[in-house]
Amino acid sequence: MKKVYINSIASVSAQKTFDNAEFLNDFIDHEGIEIPVVNPNYKDFIPPAAARRMAKGIKMSIVASKIALQEAELEAVDAIITGTGMGCLRDSEKFLSTLIDNDEQYLTPTSFIQSTHNTVGGQVALELQCKGYNFTYVHSSNSFESALVDAKMQLAANEENTILVGGVDEIGEHTFKLQELVGHVKVKPVKVSELLNSKTSGAVYGEGANFFVLSNEKQESSYAQLMAVKMYNTLPKEALSETIKAFLSANELQVEDIDLLVLGCNGDIEFDDYYDILGEGGFNETQQAYYKHISGEFNTASSFGFWLASKVLKLQTLPDLVKLNDIKSSDFKTVLLYNQYRGENHSFTLLKQC
Repeated sequence: MKKVYINSIASVSAQKTFDNAEFLNDFIDHEGIEIPVVNPNYKDFIPPAAARRMAKGIKMSIVASKIALQEAELEAVDAIITGTGMGCLRDSEKFLSTLIDNDEQYLTPTSFIQSTHNTVGGQVALELQCKGYNFTYVHSSNSFESALVDAKMQLAANEENTILVGGVDEIGEHTFKLQELVGHVKVKPVKVSELLNSKTSGAVYGEGANFFVLSNEKQESSYAQLMAVKMYNTLPKEALSETIKAFLSANELQVEDIDLLVLGCNGDIEFDDYYDILGEGGFNETQQAYYKHISGEFNTASSFGFWLASKVLKLQTLPDLVKLNDIKSSDFKTVLLYNQYRGENHSFTLLKQC
């Protein structure tokens, strides 16, 4: 079985992350209950006439995918695998609203065509002229990890050599209101720098697109090695510590071998205690980081955590604004990521310096 490497990364998020020359140098301290992305100059990547017809999720993904390919010095990839929890949500809402307003008559098909979950993968393939394997995973907050597992299996078995893997979700106005009604969103606006001090239920929601070129061939510019990914739909709190130790043991590692633990804390007082079990328990002597105060919460927010961990391993530095404790590692060789959403869809991802 071949090793799998992260050869390039790209992120369009609520911070100015689309410039890979920087690493969270200019922090935007958003305040609210939802945080939109910082839009790149789409005209640099997409013809304006085409961009006007594209959903936001598609535009973000095309920009991120092109940046990832440029950094990997590739013109094409063998396959494209996308993870998304909600797909092109805004076009779905737009189509359904028009359906109601027009009494199911005289409907234009554009919004319907662009409303499906696999539209992003299809549009990216058209832009890159990739005619290979193209698959979209819609597994709620494990969507991105599902895409990672698929890519890792194909690359390890040498079925493909380069695969573009991404996670993307956008904020939809109507769906966001529904999330508010069921109590998944914070009631009062919160400064994201103070997210973990809010001590209230619900999360601050966001959106973004994070894409990566994975390969079984290492480059000088490679960021990290993807060691393992493991997912659980449900996982009791009392079993969390032992489960993660078993995951590490399966990869011939122990807790002491982890240089950085990246957690998906989102400030929801009802569910952040999952992270506390690890942070205050077996990993209390390990340097820890978090990222959802930067990206916001969405189904594929873990792809931003993957971007963060890749950057840390390559640059060997951890920005102060993501630090969760005061422990310092002398260097970063092995990083463990843990994410869950409202007590479900737990995932462990293991990265190693290459």
